[in-house]
Amino acid sequence: QKYGYFHCKDCKTRWESAYVWCISGSNKVYFKQFCRKCQKGFNPYRVEAIQCQTCSKTRCSCPQKKRHIDLKRPHRQELCGRCKGKRLSCDNTYSFKYIV
Repeated sequence: QKYGYFHCKDCKTRWESAYVWCISGSNKVYFKQFCRKCQKGFNPYRVEAIQCQTCSKTRCSCPQKKRHIDLKRPHRQELCGRCKGKRLSCDNTYSFKYIV
């Protein structure tokens, strides 16, 4: 699981996601994510390891994170190529909140 940055070239929407699934040891993306406006599938234009930007660890106890992530915000299952149309969502199987 990696952190990805997305850009829809059609409607200029940008988004980020902690639910980017890559082949182990690489940045090759398995599943596209869909633009919420156009419903077109995109791979991220940039992918990085999920780690704290303050201490560079995957698990940390830093009181404040640099990246703005709302842990209460639900995973958009209908826009995720991995769990779209399935009963079990990505955030139920493996969640960003347990990593950072």
